[in-house]
Amino acid sequence: MLQNKPRHPEKIKKYNPTTLKKPNWLKVKAPTSKKYFETLDIVKTHNLVTVCQEAACPNIGECWDKKHATFMILGDTCTRACAFCNVKTGKPSGPPDPLEPLNVAKSVLKLGLKHVVVTSVDRDDLKDGGAGQFISTIGYIRELSPDTTIEILTPDFLRKNKNYIDIAEVKPDVFNHNLETVPRIYRNIRPGSNYKESLNLLLEVKNFNNKIFTKSGIMVGLGEEYSEIIEVLKDMKSANVDFVTIGQYLQPSIRHEKVHKFYSPDEFNNLYAFCKGLGFKMVSSSPMTRSSYHADEDFKRLKEAI
Repeated sequence: MLQNKPRHPEKIKKYNPTTLKKPNWLKVKAPTSKKYFETLDIVKTHNLVTVCQEAACPNIGECWDKKHATFMILGDTCTRACAFCNVKTGKPSGPPDPLEPLNVAKSVLKLGLKHVVVTSVDRDDLKDGGAGQFISTIGYIRELSPDTTIEILTPDFLRKNKNYIDIAEVKPDVFNHNLETVPRIYRNIRPGSNYKESLNLLLEVKNFNNKIFTKSGIMVGLGEEYSEIIEVLKDMKSANVDFVTIGQYLQPSIRHEKVHKFYSPDEFNNLYAFCKGLGFKMVSSSPMTRSSYHADEDFKRLKEAI
């Protein structure tokens, strides 16, 4: 099975390495710390998948040194083929591992996490899109680590009869679903997804239970215009999103969409200021920002701000 095979082979010429030189503010050191390898050992011992590894996150060294791993449930194979994502795509080999939720909870306990982020691959092959696995994982974490706050980063559950509401019923502390990019380039960047449906998911979760913090994020540098970013942020605010993240897209391989632009720290600061002006409760906007980057510290500040 080929990893990250584009949906449209005829468009392969678009997936060339970027000719843009990566700026100094995006360069990170390779992870070498003792705590990094301790975290790696815990993940391996419980046969778990992390988005930190699968998505080739540049912040893995810093986060794992603090023993902050982001768990990816429902296996390691995604049924979508997004042009930005490094996670393996294809047909999953079988049903979700029934031990996975308990193993995630055991790892949360061993790592001593005060705040945990749980995400997943898309599982269009499952009747509920994997919602049941999220619910089980939340349940086990609360059983083993009742003081740990839980943030979930879900797929869109498109054509799954709004199973995301089932997850909202068990009241995760943060419900995150990323819009990822602007509507104009959705078809190429996020095939199989629908911008309006993703926006509606966020609004419906907030309407279902306004005590759940909602969160969404976008990447910049995928070919969008600055004005389009502004419109997406306005849409997020209209959907009553509490917390927004904005980070620089980095091309993970030759098969992925190229980087069209590296935004400067000043541009990220300007986007931060715009978001604060819109009234978001929490904003993270920087070149290295990712959905779960500093999620524990941000959640603490979010709670203090209300």
